[in-house]
Amino acid sequence: MDRKIIIHTLGPEGTNCEKAGYLWLESKKFYGDVKLYSTLEDALIEVRKNTHDLLLGCAVYPDLHKIVFENLDFLEIQDSFVMSTWNMVLAKNHSSSSNMEKIIIACHPAPSHLAYTYSQNVRFVSSNVQAALECVSGKASACITTLKAAQDNNLKVIQDFGEVPMCFTLHGHKR
Repeated sequence: MDRKIIIHTLGPEGTNCEKAGYLWLESKKFYGDVKLYSTLEDALIEVRKNTHDLLLGCAVYPDLHKIVFENLDFLEIQDSFVMSTWNMVLAKNHSSSSNMEKIIIACHPAPSHLAYTYSQNVRFVSSNVQAALECVSGKASACITTLKAAQDNNLKVIQDFGEVPMCFTLHGHKR
């Protein structure tokens, strides 16, 4: 394929969705790039504009069903695959209190069950990487994030939940 394929997905840099996008391009031997957005809904706006672009979603994205059913007029699932995520972890900044019940945990809605096992003070954010950034900035004391994001942001890992085999979906304009 000579045309450059653009995959639009959830950011910021370092998300499991970004990793999945590049893995899909490589596995299909396609020339392309991955563009990142704060939500899949924002990414969908760009996919709508270009009939050759794709949206990559994660099966546990909270409103993926809405994206599918509210866009049946032009969008269809064209592929899916399973990829293990980076290890999911509970991490905190080094200055946070050790009393986990009183801290605010930043978390994407999808893995929120992991956060609620430690605290009822959960603050939802747009991605696992954003959760780490909230922790670094002091907006949260801890986060459910990926091991990669925790390491990239010098966070202290409290609990490692391991990799999660995850389904990712590719959505494109109806053929």
